[in-house]
Amino acid sequence: MIYHVSTNGSNYNIGSEEAPFKTINHAAQVAAAGDTVVVHEGVYREYVDPKNSGLNDAKRIVYTAAEGEKVVIKGSEIVTGWEKVGGTVWKKTLPNDFFGDYNPYATPISGDWMVIPEFGKPPVHTGEVYLNGKAMLEATTEEELYADEVGEDPFSCLDWLAARNLPTVYNVDPKWTLYRWRAVVEENTTTLFVNFREYDPNAETVEINVRECCFYPSRTGRSYITLRGFEIAHAACNFTPPTADQRAMVGPNWSKGWIIENNHLHDAKCSAISIGKEGSTGDNEYTRYGRKYCHYYQTESAFRALEAGWDKAHVGSHVIRNNEIHDCGQNAIVGNLGCVFSRIEHNHVYNINLKREFYGHEVAIIKLHAAIDVVITNNCIHGCHRGIWLDWQAQGARVTKNLFYGNNEDFFLEVTHGPCLVDHNVMLSPNTLRNAAHGTAYVHNLLGGNMFQYTVMERQHPYHFPHSTKVLGIAPIYCYDDRVLNNALLGLPSDSKEFLPISGCYKNAQTSEEFEERIKTPYKLLEYPRFPVWFEDNAISTSCALHRAEKGRIDATGLSASLEVQDGEWILSLTVPESIVKSSCRAVTTERLGATIFSEQMFENLDATPVDFTPDMFGEQRKGTILPGPFASLKTGENRITVWKK
Repeated sequence: MIYHVSTNGSNYNIGSEEAPFKTINHAAQVAAAGDTVVVHEGVYREYVDPKNSGLNDAKRIVYTAAEGEKVVIKGSEIVTGWEKVGGTVWKKTLPNDFFGDYNPYATPISGDWMVIPEFGKPPVHTGEVYLNGKAMLEATTEEELYADEVGEDPFSCLDWLAARNLPTVYNVDPKWTLYRWRAVVEENTTTLFVNFREYDPNAETVEINVRECCFYPSRTGRSYITLRGFEIAHAACNFTPPTADQRAMVGPNWSKGWIIENNHLHDAKCSAISIGKEGSTGDNEYTRYGRKYCHYYQTESAFRALEAGWDKAHVGSHVIRNNEIHDCGQNAIVGNLGCVFSRIEHNHVYNINLKREFYGHEVAIIKLHAAIDVVITNNCIHGCHRGIWLDWQAQGARVTKNLFYGNNEDFFLEVTHGPCLVDHNVMLSPNTLRNAAHGTAYVHNLLGGNMFQYTVMERQHPYHFPHSTKVLGIAPIYCYDDRVLNNALLGLPSDSKEFLPISGCYKNAQTSEEFEERIKTPYKLLEYPRFPVWFEDNAISTSCALHRAEKGRIDATGLSASLEVQDGEWILSLTVPESIVKSSCRAVTTERLGATIFSEQMFENLDATPVDFTPDMFGEQRKGTILPGPFASLKTGENRITVWKK
């Protein structure tokens, strides 16, 4: 069955093309497995709560924008009738029932792992005010509302781009920080005070957040749904730590097999897409009760999830592809546990947490916990404190063929026992890799900046049977058990001591030979287990030693890179010394990478077959000489390479 929705329709209609429904949510209460909902051009200010589930890939429920038509779903409402109260400040008083049972201006952003930027400063709220589509900043005091001078620039991460001549999608005017709003919530009313500066709000478009989510089932188990071709914006969703009910602007809510594709998602107060957990496995227990620290609740959530049906048959296996996601407060994509077996592919994700109104330990463009067998590939990731952050149980995850730049830190892998494969990426930010994990293979990457490594002995973390959610054991993070093979390391210059060009983070790690000798004496395993590192055939543009027993080091003095964007193409200018062109690395194979120490799992495909490392970043086969880095062929001097296309 094909149902149609139009802003000119009626929910008393039958939903045909000639007699369409008026709201998407009405269609979402009717559509069943195998049905398609075609939505026609217009702005739909509603919360879509799908009632039914698809059955399988062949019998999905598909929600799609009509071909060639612009369809927008917004969690906001237009507000008119503003009253001037003094200077450039205007006010609007609304009855609280305008917001239904969720008032974003009475809901502070909060949750486990949450950090307020300044100690003692009041929290901001999930509400937002948009002037002609652009989000303003919340004033937490009356003084901030009336301020006439630009304070500390909350868009400071743009400095990273300017200092390295790396592009961003747009430039932010720091003066916009003076366009602020403040809410006063009383028993029956909510009054918004907004400093519109030179604008008359009654002559402009002013929108305010009203709904927590835009397309998100209230019940779990609504599987095999496709969401395609929409612009979705303005959701008043709250902070999404891994120990919470992870609600977002869009998401499947503990279901299986969603496809979210070809959408334009922006201006979620916290997270745009959640493929995470639901509330029964824990919802901010530390913040609510504080009986024990967050990470204990984090461990418990995995075991609670197993009781709630956390397995491949019921949860995960989502596809998120070809979306543009930007200007959200916390994440473009977030998820704990519910993200397993998913694929995130060819998304343009950028400018996350630029406003810096709040911060927590869960801020990144893509932040996943328990990313078991998740593949993140061919994405363009820039403009955030962190690009990708894989945290807890990223066993079998693969991060491959992505472009990172303009972040403070490109990739953070934390507290997982491996294997995790990071290959054929271009990472150009000042801090390239942060690793607090076991069992990672970094293979054929172009790495731009610093690398960090450290242990996490105070926390115990689960590891799993291969390609499964079943828990095999629990252990702390001693670090290493890593493979660093066939990479090209740039060592970008920096104007800050914090961003040193390439540190020797593996300098004191044991070699595999030393480790084998050490474990011949069993009692030594009770000591601090210094796991080995394989550091071989890397092209390095600095003289510092990254590992005291490097093998096959290639002198890459003169290697440099810059990036520009032209007509939807990201073009890398890579200056390559002759030493790289004439070098030759050993081939990387699953057999050579071996198995990780704790999980005893091979670096292999999701179906347990060997990974083929002969194709480069673009699928070109390596023939004969194998060069370091993500490209199969290079020439001496300047190489101009299109590394990503819209």
